[in-house]
Amino acid sequence: MNRHLWLLAIAQGLFLTNNVVFIAINGLVGLTLAPVGWMATLPVMGYVVGGALSTGLVARSQARWGRQMAFQMGLAVAFASALLAAWAVAHGNFWLLVAATVVAGYYSANGQLYRFAAGELAAPAEREKAVSLVLAGGLLGAIAGPNLANHARDWLATPFLGAYLALAAVALVSMVVMAGIRFPADPPPAPGTARAGRSVLELLRQPTFAVAFVGAALGYGVMNLLMAATPLAMQTCGMPFADAAFVLEWHVIGMFAPGFFTGHLIRRFGAITIMGVGVLLNAACIAIALSGQDLHHFTVALFLLGVGWNFLFTGSTTLAMQAYRPEEKDRAQAVINFGVFATMAVTAFASGALVTTQGWWWLNVGSLVPVSITALSLLALAARQRVRASERAQGA
Repeated sequence: MNRHLWLLAIAQGLFLTNNVVFIAINGLVGLTLAPVGWMATLPVMGYVVGGALSTGLVARSQARWGRQMAFQMGLAVAFASALLAAWAVAHGNFWLLVAATVVAGYYSANGQLYRFAAGELAAPAEREKAVSLVLAGGLLGAIAGPNLANHARDWLATPFLGAYLALAAVALVSMVVMAGIRFPADPPPAPGTARAGRSVLELLRQPTFAVAFVGAALGYGVMNLLMAATPLAMQTCGMPFADAAFVLEWHVIGMFAPGFFTGHLIRRFGAITIMGVGVLLNAACIAIALSGQDLHHFTVALFLLGVGWNFLFTGSTTLAMQAYRPEEKDRAQAVINFGVFATMAVTAFASGALVTTQGWWWLNVGSLVPVSITALSLLALAARQRVRASERAQGA
């Protein structure tokens, strides 16, 4: 694994530091500033809505200026939006905070492409390991994010103002790291292949790409639904913010620590199998969450949720990269990320609304629906591949 890949893993860790801090504090700040309680997670939703709205713009910037410049533009937006969020908190302006998180979504849309860029930095035979390694860089966010949120919340007189200012500094560090990475140029299209490639609808009609899309979108959706609601649920149970930061730290460790070996598992057992294990881990998370509301229930459930997300997301990324051609990468990656952000936007809003009106129990029961859909899509693709393999064997 080359130096550029390791630097990209560090950039991924700093990106996740931003995300974890946003998730840890946006709902709580929103609860303090929102006109009514059910609006508490609107700042969380604003972040993912901004990401969804930015996917097309980010894809065009990547195609026009390349990875390096486009990623630096995203980091510049991260710096500016963190300062805007700090201004909103300092002045108690809820709607300005929501607007700041929507703007920050442009950075999120860029950061979601780091994993695809990792596959381009490695040889084709090492792509699974490269994607997995860069996702493992999120461990930096797992450690730094919750601790930054917990310690920076009281740096200044206004709670959490210091955390947003710290994120602006994190963005500047990320820009320095990104400046050291050299991304390969796009390869020329295959002879006789149109540069534009297939349309979005044509890609989504392809079963392998469609399942990768479902796995990434719903895997992220379930994770976001439960993770965004956890600090609010724990506060309702009378637990201090330090406990919520501890639970989120172990959750993010579960999300990214498997990155050191998920790529090896995918090469050995296949992406579909590993994604299936991720679905089972999501089901185990829900079962534990429904069994009680003590600190250990939250911790173990969110840790399993993180590992399940890692298996689903790494597997979906690998599966998607097998289903599109080089000239289609910007379009294909944009549509997958749009699905991720759109699902996250719905779940971010639903998490706040459900946990504040229906409670933690019904929130977990409702998450069984997307888990079941993902499981069925994986079973259908696996059955299709077995049939096609049998037909090829008989034809031979």
